[in-house]
Amino acid sequence: MAKNKIPTSGIVYSTNPDYRVAEATEELSAVLPAQEQKLRIRLDKKHRAGKAVTLLEGFSGTNTEKEEIGKKLKTFCGTGGSVKDGEIIIQGDQRDKVLQWLLKNGYKSAKKI
Repeated sequence: MAKNKIPTSGIVYSTNPDYRVAEATEELSAVLPAQEQKLRIRLDKKHRAGKAVTLLEGFSGTNTEKEEIGKKLKTFCGTGGSVKDGEIIIQGDQRDKVLQWLLKNGYKSAKKI
């Protein structure tokens, strides 16, 4: 529901009849081809109540692209996860599966840490 909401930037009401809400622009970062991305896959347990998660770091692209790759990885691994703070998070120790999926889809410089 929040995706369809127009950002008002704190303005509730304006007496100006010509006032238009500025359109929010998505931050575009430099999108590199799959072969040139330097991705790191690592296992993390910190601040997660001792549960292990697989982190995919170093992906450069827009948030929608990160969410798409996160969704594809979650489907491939058969588990949950999310995209937060520029990291793709997959639940559990899925490093081998994530590496396998990345290599299969053209991400040549992915490595496990």
